[in-house]
Amino acid sequence: MAALRALALAICLLLGHQTFAKNDAPCQLSKWNNGFDTFVKRHIRAGTPTSLNKNEWENYIRDNGGCDRPTQSFLSPKDLDRVKDVCTNKGGKIYKENLCISKQPFTFVTVRSVMGTCGIRSVQNDTKYLILACEVLGNQCLPVHFEGNPDYSKPNNNARGCQDPQTGDHAPNFKMTWLWVLSALLVGLCIYGS
Repeated sequence: MAALRALALAICLLLGHQTFAKNDAPCQLSKWNNGFDTFVKRHIRAGTPTSLNKNEWENYIRDNGGCDRPTQSFLSPKDLDRVKDVCTNKGGKIYKENLCISKQPFTFVTVRSVMGTCGIRSVQNDTKYLILACEVLGNQCLPVHFEGNPDYSKPNNNARGCQDPQTGDHAPNFKMTWLWVLSALLVGLCIYGS
């Protein structure tokens, strides 16, 4: 019986560890309450330089934080609603895992710096389809992470929209896996077997 309890404890610990993993589909409940706020703070900042001047960007990043991130992408605040739409049927398609890709390309600034020094290596305008991790916060599917698009990927016209039209705002994806079933059985044995 002690071995069974040890096995049940190990499985419960494994399941607890899984709760920190990213969602396996877009528009599921977020495990990170500040995800959208952090996304906006990193990528849709007010007051970003309007030029591609390295000195202006170095001063901006030094004054506003971000020297620890070697690549940063900045979207225009006027595009906030369009960016949020990427996490909906209106503006995005499912890309993979919890990622959505925009139906339309966006123009944004990409800044590459020397990590930890704020020294700027390059500043350029990019026009690409946005790839965003989308999760449900406050009953709305919102972007929580900006994923790079180095291959200039485009949306697949056959892919589903990022929100399931059957359920409205989000489509939680609950999977009954063998690990779930096994852990439920073991917990039941521990409770009723004692």
